[in-house]
Amino acid sequence: MTHKFPDSKLFLPIKLKKFPATVFTAAILLVTALNPVFAADPFRTKDQRNIGNNTEAVFNAVFLKGDYQTANSLLEQALTTEANEPLLYAMRASLAYTNKDIAGLESYSQQTLKAAEKLMETDKLRGNLYAAVGEFLGGAVILSRQGTVNGAPQALSKLRKVYEYLDKAEAVSPQDPELNLIKGYMDLMLAVNLPFADPAQAIQRLEKNAAPTYLVDRGIAIAYRDMKQYPKALDYAEKALKATSENPEIYYLKAQILREKAKKDKNPQLMRDAVNHFDKALTKKNQLPAGLVKQIERERGNADKSINNLGK
Repeated sequence: MTHKFPDSKLFLPIKLKKFPATVFTAAILLVTALNPVFAADPFRTKDQRNIGNNTEAVFNAVFLKGDYQTANSLLEQALTTEANEPLLYAMRASLAYTNKDIAGLESYSQQTLKAAEKLMETDKLRGNLYAAVGEFLGGAVILSRQGTVNGAPQALSKLRKVYEYLDKAEAVSPQDPELNLIKGYMDLMLAVNLPFADPAQAIQRLEKNAAPTYLVDRGIAIAYRDMKQYPKALDYAEKALKATSENPEIYYLKAQILREKAKKDKNPQLMRDAVNHFDKALTKKNQLPAGLVKQIERERGNADKSINNLGK
């Protein structure tokens, strides 16, 4: 895939409210974490890596259950016991971004890079993959501090490094599920933000080689939502919901899709269904970041107010 970079759409900053901070890491993954046999590697059923049980516990708390509070409490132990795992620092950086902790984002993006560089000595695939993630996070720091206009040149430089590292990782194992999950998310972010880009190739990458499946389905649902193909978006959101029914972020995603379809179809009943799904997400608001809760509440209120205006 030939990458043409938009002037401000870098990994985490690209419509992050649509690709939740999970979403750079959003960009990070799982099918086998549903199977306890593979506790040390949430991505692979063969050629597994020893990623670490504590790192996986944080991963599952965020991506399986959408429980950021538990994830934060698990992080300290994981950072003590599995200090060489770059995925752990990448998730910590993502959580810092969610909490608007830019200093923390910068610190953990640098630690992601350091851990990735060390890992390259024994695992060139994952070492280069997380070097790409570390550079991506570095771009998020730049844009957060300097803004879109002023930070764009440096951010684009980071993005080029991201894809240089991804190309090196892909040269090692082009069908690796962890690589294809992260790269697939990145490619989708670019594709849905560039009018001349085709997201079909990114969707194919995710469906063919990425894992875990529930994060594949979630990413494709987001892509189809942003492409305004709401029936397809709902289909993939339902698939993700079946696998991660405890995750309030998936109810939030489905609510957004229903809201947009209701507006397009001028269907008040669909909007009521959207409000219902916003409410389902809010039943677990205590485990979500405060900023995300406010965003869901705001969108829920706007959807509720719009019901009477539909169908007129």
